[in-house]
Amino acid sequence: MAIVDGGTRTESANSIMGREKPKMVVIMGPTGSGKSRLAIDLASYFPVEIINADSMQVYRGLDVLTNKVPPEDQNGVPHHLLGTVSPDVEFTAKDFRNSAVHVIDGIISRGCLPMIVGGTNYYIQALVSLFLLDDSAENVGGGCSIYPGDEELGVDLDEGRDGLKYDHNHLKEIDPVSANRIHPNNHRKINQYLSLYYRTGVLPSTLFQGKAAENWGQADSFRYDCCLICVDASVPQLDEHVDSRVDIMMAAGLLDEVYDIYDPNANYTRGLRQAIGVREFEEFLRYYIPEGGFKKESAGFSPKNLMECNEILKESMRSILSSPCDGQPSLLLKEAVDNVKLNTRRLVRRQRRQLKRLETLFGWKIHYVDSTEYITCKVEDSWTRHVVEPAVQIIRSFLTDGLVTQTMKPHSSKLIKDLWTQYICQACGNKVLRGAHEWEQHNQGRTHRKRMYRLKKKCEGLSLLHQKLPPQE
Repeated sequence: MAIVDGGTRTESANSIMGREKPKMVVIMGPTGSGKSRLAIDLASYFPVEIINADSMQVYRGLDVLTNKVPPEDQNGVPHHLLGTVSPDVEFTAKDFRNSAVHVIDGIISRGCLPMIVGGTNYYIQALVSLFLLDDSAENVGGGCSIYPGDEELGVDLDEGRDGLKYDHNHLKEIDPVSANRIHPNNHRKINQYLSLYYRTGVLPSTLFQGKAAENWGQADSFRYDCCLICVDASVPQLDEHVDSRVDIMMAAGLLDEVYDIYDPNANYTRGLRQAIGVREFEEFLRYYIPEGGFKKESAGFSPKNLMECNEILKESMRSILSSPCDGQPSLLLKEAVDNVKLNTRRLVRRQRRQLKRLETLFGWKIHYVDSTEYITCKVEDSWTRHVVEPAVQIIRSFLTDGLVTQTMKPHSSKLIKDLWTQYICQACGNKVLRGAHEWEQHNQGRTHRKRMYRLKKKCEGLSLLHQKLPPQE
C-alpha cells in the first residue's frame, strides 16, 4: 500500500465550497522547461514550501535519471514528496492527492505558501479537483467522483482482480463501449476496467459517463484557490535541450542507476521502473549481463566478490560509451540512448497537449512564462527577465489582488462527455480519435489537411482521366 493521508478522509465538496479556499501556486510545464529551478528561485520572494508533482520523482532511487534536484541545489527550500515512496509500489493519482492534501495543511499551518511543482498533470488535476474515483465506488447512483474517461488525466483504478488476467475480448463482451476506447494491447487498462466491474458490479462506461463526471477538474470547482503558472519553451529548443540533458545524465551515472535497478523478471509497468530511461536499456542489459547476473549471492560469490563483479561490469559498460567500436554492445547502447531521447521528446509533446486540454476542456486559466531564450543561450539575465520576474508579478497579483484562475470559459459538459464517442479518419489510415474535441483538432491539423488535399487532387485527376477515355464500344 502506498503512502496515505494520515488517516483522515477527504473533505466533501460541500464543506470545502462553503468556505474560503486556501491559496496555492502550481508550477506546470513540459519536462526540461525549468519548473524546479523557477520554484526554488521564487522562494527568494515568497515563503514557499515545494510539493513535488512528478510521478517518477516521488520514488526513492534513480536520482540522475528522474532529474531530482539534489539537496545542495535546493537552497534550503523545504521539498515534500520527493524521493519518499518505495520504488516497487504503484503511487497513484489518488495516493498523491491524499498525501499532498495532508502536506498542504501542514504548510498552511506554518504560515507558508504551498507550491506544487511538476509535469505530471493528472497528479495536479487529481489534487485540485473535488471529484475523483472512489475506492469503493459506493456512491455510484449519486455522486461517485470520477473523470470522464481520459486515462492520461487521472483515473485511479485497481490493477487487477485477484491477480487474474483478462483480454480485450473479455472486456468487449461485458462493456463494448469501454472496449472501444482501449487499444487491445493496453492490458493494464483492460485489467483495471474489469477489476472495477467485478468489484462494483457497474460498467466502467456507466461510471465514466455519469453526472458527476461533468464537474471533474472544472476550474470553478477547485479544492484550492490556485495560481497556475506554466514554464514553456518552443518545441525545437526543448528537443535540443532534452537531448543534451540525456547526454549529461549519461555522463553523470544514468547507466549505473539503470544497471542497479535492472531485473529481467521485474514488472516494468509499476512503480519506478515505468520511468523513461529504464526499459529502453533492457535489451542492452539483457545482452551484456551474464545470465543470472551478479545481483544476488550465489555459490562461490561472497558479498564482496559480488560487489567487485558489479563494479567491473559497470566500468566496462561506461567504457562502451566512449568506444568507437561498432560491435553489438555499442550498437545496442547507442540505440537505447536514442530511444530515451525520442521518448522524452514525445513526453514533451504529450505534456503540452495535456495543458492545452486543461485550458480548452476544463477552463483552467494558465499563465505562461517563456524559457526559450534561456534554454537557447544559457544567459542568466534572460532567465531572470523572461521567467522569474514575470512569475513573481503573477504571484504577487494573485496574493494581493485576488487574481483567480476561473476566467476561461470551458467547452460544454456535452463535449467533455463526448470523449466516449469514437471517430475514425479513413484518410489518415483509419486513425481513431476520442470525442468531438480530438476529432476537431485532428481535422484542423496540418497532416490531415495535407492528406485530404492529396486525396482531392488524386480524385480530380482520376475524374479528368475518366473524361478523356474514349467510350467503350
